[in-house]
Amino acid sequence: MTLIHARALREFLADGAGKPDLGGMGGAPSLGGRITAVLGPTNTGKTHLAMERMMGHTSGMIGFPLRLLARENYERVVRAKGAKAVALITGEEKIVPENPRYFVCTVESMPVDRPVSFLAVDEIQLCADWERGHVFTDRLLHARGLDETMFLGAETVRPLLRRLAPRAEVLTRPRLSTLVYAGPRKLARLPRRSAVVAFSIANVYELAEAVRHQRGGAAVVMGALSPRVRNAQVAMFQAGEVDFLVATDAIGMGLNMDVDHVAFAQLQKFDGRAPRRLVPAELAQIAGRAGRHMANGTFGTTGEAGELDEEEVTRIEEHRFESLQRLWWRNADLDMRSLTALLRSLEARPPSSLLMRKRDADDHLALQVLARDPEIVELASDQGRIRLLWEVCQIPDFRKVLADAHTRLLGQIYRHLTGPTERLPADWVARHVEALDRTEGDIDTLTQRIAHCRTWAYVAHRPDWVDHAARWREKARAIEDRLSDALHERLTQRFVDRRAAILTQRLAGGEDLTAAVRSDGEVLVEGHAVGRLEGLRFVPDVGSEPEARPVLGAARRVVPREIARRVDRLEEAGHMAFRLDWASIFWEDATIARLGPGRTAIEPRIEVLASDYLDASQRDRIARRLAAWVARHVTQVAPSLAQLRDAPLGGAARGLAYRLVERLGTVPRREAEAQVAALRREDRKALARLGVRFGVHHVFMPALAKPATVRLLGLLWSIAAGRAPVEAPRGAAPAVDPSLPPEFWAASGRAVLGGHALACERIERLAQAARMLAAQGPFLATQQLVDLAGCRPGELAGVLADLGYRAEVGPEGTLFYPRARNAARRLSKRQPSTDQGSPFAPLARLLRRP
Repeated sequence: MTLIHARALREFLADGAGKPDLGGMGGAPSLGGRITAVLGPTNTGKTHLAMERMMGHTSGMIGFPLRLLARENYERVVRAKGAKAVALITGEEKIVPENPRYFVCTVESMPVDRPVSFLAVDEIQLCADWERGHVFTDRLLHARGLDETMFLGAETVRPLLRRLAPRAEVLTRPRLSTLVYAGPRKLARLPRRSAVVAFSIANVYELAEAVRHQRGGAAVVMGALSPRVRNAQVAMFQAGEVDFLVATDAIGMGLNMDVDHVAFAQLQKFDGRAPRRLVPAELAQIAGRAGRHMANGTFGTTGEAGELDEEEVTRIEEHRFESLQRLWWRNADLDMRSLTALLRSLEARPPSSLLMRKRDADDHLALQVLARDPEIVELASDQGRIRLLWEVCQIPDFRKVLADAHTRLLGQIYRHLTGPTERLPADWVARHVEALDRTEGDIDTLTQRIAHCRTWAYVAHRPDWVDHAARWREKARAIEDRLSDALHERLTQRFVDRRAAILTQRLAGGEDLTAAVRSDGEVLVEGHAVGRLEGLRFVPDVGSEPEARPVLGAARRVVPREIARRVDRLEEAGHMAFRLDWASIFWEDATIARLGPGRTAIEPRIEVLASDYLDASQRDRIARRLAAWVARHVTQVAPSLAQLRDAPLGGAARGLAYRLVERLGTVPRREAEAQVAALRREDRKALARLGVRFGVHHVFMPALAKPATVRLLGLLWSIAAGRAPVEAPRGAAPAVDPSLPPEFWAASGRAVLGGHALACERIERLAQAARMLAAQGPFLATQQLVDLAGCRPGELAGVLADLGYRAEVGPEGTLFYPRARNAARRLSKRQPSTDQGSPFAPLARLLRRP
């Protein structure tokens, strides 16, 4: 598929420009215009050069790796050329005037079939990126301007670029400032105007909270943020409201800020396939954000990340990196004659050994899933519909949700677009879009809503898919703005302590306040109580008015030290220092943690309560101590279950023991029959010694029937099931709460018969008595049976019914018969038919007494 409009190409050749050079790379023409590659480290002015060159042409197009960069440079061109001359095209945002001359885009969204005089692609070394590299490689091989083409990027791509684009003139630009390694530093000792870099959202949040506690606050920058949120966060940093920035590697792609020092909190990242250490070139791309223009910068690590080795430091400071060896590629000449042909063309081999075939792009994976749906296959009946299916598969998954959820949405969209109206129903779109117009929720919730809003903004930019597309675009944009404002507010509330920031500045100016913590947990500043410590949390007593800010700030300086001492004391505390109240663990009369679902029911997860003054290592220490206490508590309250778990059993016995522990001591016999049958005689003896009883109806552990044990096991089941704790049952045969599943009663050592929860031991005794009576023929309900069941006489029929007996009313009263007549016959063959000949006759006669 050529990337230059065919008519423009014919006109260009007709003007005598010469014959195209196909270059052997996918058949794309390379016109007689100049091709330039401007390579070098960060802060060399490459982007500025490309923007100036583009605006010097009558028309132009430039692709950036990030939506944020595209928006930033779009506004720059608008200031120079006017809004009517410039288009912004990203996946979810399109501002296209009637006759634009300049196009500022993300690389994926470049309308490369539109002829322009100048064309540029930024960060061309991303051709080697596993996730998006095939798109950048496609632009490198095929995208050209009529008069000039420019590729911007790192020196690492030079050898491959020379071979894949041999006509390109390669220029090198030196860095405008010096970058120097400053070594590792703790967060508390980082210089002002520092950016701290991590590679996961969770770590960004953790670092931002740490900076808030220690330095007053931080702005947050991540690729998932909308331009509105990112600009608001950066504005705080640029204005000096906060002196620190915590970011992902998104800042490495040309986001220009007044950063003096870059600190890596991590040196490893998950690259979409596996965790790996960053190579020097990647570290340099991010570290290069320090020291802009002619101002020098420094880079280093935080204490937790460790040091960079000498070779890495030298390569970063001198900008010497290993060249890229291969680039990602995917066939762009797609065959739309059939779904099979389309899939086959996507699997085409690259034309050069320098290229690696991209097999698992999101759109390709989505197409593979939908192509297995018979309904979709039937709808994709011609080339137009196959092309439409491919376009639907290219709707980005901005939410990064599970693949099947996104693919289901794509399937719904395609079914609507191939329906009678060939449009997305307005009410269907409205339900999806308007459901996002809610600003409540935490940071993650708002971020997900913004991402989902971006997906619908992408869809709304297809007027051939959506009626009144402009109205839906405006609706999606307005919702995104409201969500963005709410997200900026949440980020600021969580990660910026304005009071502490003010105090930090005062203390930096030489002012100081005296603070202390009394033995009873009262926090004093200059001798006045301003709050108290409850367990591991600080509860202030003063308000948030301006005059209270220095006071609270001074208190926060001493609270972490006291918290650290308390964590030390908690680690050394004895077993009796803790207590469990439902799912909460108490220490010194304060809740410090809750129990959550863990690896097994008897090994719940420790969830340390949130505290502004606990770092990750302290949380781990607390969790380890409490896990040890919970393990000991379970062993003391349910010793037989713990002994069964730890017993050195083998084979079938080990499997049955594991199942019993997993089910908290009770398993229905029918579910365990295969395992029971596989037991050897010595296995049964070993399990019996451990307290396991093999009943007719259940395999269970009678020792677990103690009230304290039943209460604990019921709690553990509730936690493992993710339910609120349920009060343990009381009485011999309590009525069953229908909202509770059978697993709860099993965890309590009971089973449900006739709407009543009977202990397994009671069920086995009752069932044995009923069997002995049934062996002699139909039998009446006796007081002994009622006592064994633990229920009222009128309820016995329901209990016996669940044990397999039917009731018939006769002249003598209600008689009970076994439902399985053949089973009764088998019993009768094994036992004498008269009371006198049966070995159980005395007991049977006793049970028959009214």
